[in-house]
Amino acid sequence: MAGMNTTIPTVLSSEELMDKAFRRASKISKKGSDSLDTKKKTTLARITASGDIVETTLVGYIQKFPRMEKQDDFFPQLVDLVIGIDRYKKALGALNWAAGRTELLKNQSLREVRRTKDPAIIESIKKGFYGRLGSYVNQISKDLLFLQDAKNKFRDLPTIDPKVPTAVVAGFPNVGKSSLVTYISTAAPEIAPYPFTTKGITIGHIKDDWRMFQIVDTPGLLDRDFEDRNDIEKQAVLALRYLTDIMIFILDPSETCGYDMGKQTKLLENIRANFEGVPIVVIESKCDVMRTDKEVMRISSVTGEGMEELKTQLVERLRTVLRQRALETPLEEVE
Repeated sequence: MAGMNTTIPTVLSSEELMDKAFRRASKISKKGSDSLDTKKKTTLARITASGDIVETTLVGYIQKFPRMEKQDDFFPQLVDLVIGIDRYKKALGALNWAAGRTELLKNQSLREVRRTKDPAIIESIKKGFYGRLGSYVNQISKDLLFLQDAKNKFRDLPTIDPKVPTAVVAGFPNVGKSSLVTYISTAAPEIAPYPFTTKGITIGHIKDDWRMFQIVDTPGLLDRDFEDRNDIEKQAVLALRYLTDIMIFILDPSETCGYDMGKQTKLLENIRANFEGVPIVVIESKCDVMRTDKEVMRISSVTGEGMEELKTQLVERLRTVLRQRALETPLEEVE
């Protein structure tokens, strides 16, 4: 899905599509053995050209827009949140209907033109074809406008590859999440838009020989109780759940983040309840300021303590995810 928007063409409005079809057809003229043959050949070519333009354009849109195969996956959830999957599928279905009707109308009109020897009937068939073709395209005008809007929204979706094993970082603001993502990433993390978060999400990449993993920070989403979020934010969290292979939850025992340990522990339990089945690695940050006697991994972005150890452990866990996926992937998907 990453970079997917670049393959989606600009979607023409119904008026633009018909104008394109008629303009192309009007330029066509064929020579025949006499005036009737000339008119018949020209009409056949114009009907074919205009019908083909409409049909191939609509089929091209259908093929270029991404398929939403599984609802319980990251991008379908995200698309449902931002665009609306039911409306999206309905729009593509409407284009498929119009493309099918166009092909039938074109073939029927061509047969009728070939059968007649009356110039007036040929003209009548052509006008009837244009009228009905325009009617079909007009019936999907709202669907075309919807899909152009959807194309623009696809462009703003984060460029995360859901096929790449991904670690998601959680915890209250100011506990050291962004420092961790920056340290672990092989290059400067990118800030990508994410629905209904003002700051967007931070995406870092971890290089491991020939492999590449992702680490994601989600300011505004996984930094407060689930109950405190509105329905749209809850759905955004749900989408994240399908992306998360491993969760890193950061606690700040020094409480210099502005949240006491009681609230931080409650958030951790909240995350556990809503990310059931996702392995969660709990670490304590700012160990240069304060250390507890708990048996957890500790890190400090100031001194660098524990950072390499955490990175090594995280990479090993993400390798395991990759191996498990390879075992679960059917052979036909690999080929």
